[in-house]
This record gives sequence, structure tokens and C-alpha cells, in this order.
Amino acid sequence: MRRIRRVKILATLGPASHSVEMITKLVTAGADLFRINMSHASHELFDQTVQRIRQVEKDLSRPLGILVDLQGPKIRIGTFKEGAIMLESGNTLVLDTDETPGDTSRVCLPHPEVFAAIKPGHRLLLDDGKIELRAEEVTADRILC
Repeated sequence: MRRIRRVKILATLGPASHSVEMITKLVTAGADLFRINMSHASHELFDQTVQRIRQVEKDLSRPLGILVDLQGPKIRIGTFKEGAIMLESGNTLVLDTDETPGDTSRVCLPHPEVFAAIKPGHRLLLDDGKIELRAEEVTADRILC
């Protein structure tokens, strides 16, 4: 069945919405495309969800799209002497390659590819973007933020 509208409706599937019954309801309500977030899905659940979407597609004789949202890299910093620190707005923090446990002034960033890519003025986002650092000075093994 070809639809006349020029817009696709995207529905994100999750634990409460990945059953055949719910996918059928979403398609009946207008969904054309389904997003599967791989940050929160196992490969087994992904396979199962794709099979369910394809079953609904077959049952309703209607093409359905699948969008797989892949998780980006999770870059971790080293440890701190005291277990954790509290970053204060306006203070400086050095990211370096020294594996010694960090403190309020510095911490290890064991990812040489980051040092190669960062330039002064670039932003570094921590904790899924909740904290923003700005690179002031950058060398091959040190970023002053």
C-alpha cells in the first residue's frame, strides 16, 4: 500500500512497545519507521524486534522501515585518588597521559586519539554532555581545560 503523504512517522521501540501487538497498533496509528536504540538493547532483543516488525509488515502488507541507533564510543578517564572530585565552574583541569590517580587539578585520559584530534577552543563533553570543558592548550600528551 503506497501512502500519499510526504512525511514519515518514526516510532521508537522499547521494552513497553516491542511486542507484535504494540507494533501493529503503532502502524495502524500511522507509524512508518521504527527506531531501535542499541544503547539499551541486546543483539538477541534486536533480532527479535526486527523479526516482529517484519511479521507486522507481512501481516499488514505494508512496507516498514527500521532505523538502528548505534551507541557512540564511551571514552573513560582514569581514576582519582579520592574516588571522585567536584569540578567547579571556571577552574582548570588537565587531561594527560600520566596513569597516576588524579586529583582536582589533573586526571589521566588514556586515549591518544583524543589528544591528536583536540585543538584549542574545542569543547569536551563529560557525563553525556552534562559537563563541558573547553580546551585552552593542547600538546601530544596534555590538554589544559
